[in-house]
Amino acid sequence: QVQLVESGGGLVQPGGSLRLSCAASGFTFSSYWMVWVRQAPGKGLEWVSGLDSGGGRTYYADSVKGRFTISRDNAKNTLYLQMNSLKPEDTAVYYCAKDLVSWALDYWGKGTLVTVSS
Repeated sequence: QVQLVESGGGLVQPGGSLRLSCAASGFTFSSYWMVWVRQAPGKGLEWVSGLDSGGGRTYYADSVKGRFTISRDNAKNTLYLQMNSLKPEDTAVYYCAKDLVSWALDYWGKGTLVTVSS
């Protein structure tokens, strides 16, 4: 029923920008906080960013603060992650996830790979 489909990943040069999208369906998107999580090659999961149901309150990991911007378009049931000034350390599979309550993530997408390399 619930589906989260990430897109927008790919190869980008250091210092470049990329915009990820997450298309949501099967639930009332506008009622839930949403989150981006990433996993670098050979590493564990890292929480990246989250925002409230209306998009007015945002949170960022220190590693991406000032470079990434999370947003949402509730009319389109879509979550976004604008990534600027990308670094090789940002290389990872990026997942969007639905927050059930208090950062308990009950549904995840399959992820989209971001590779930052020259």
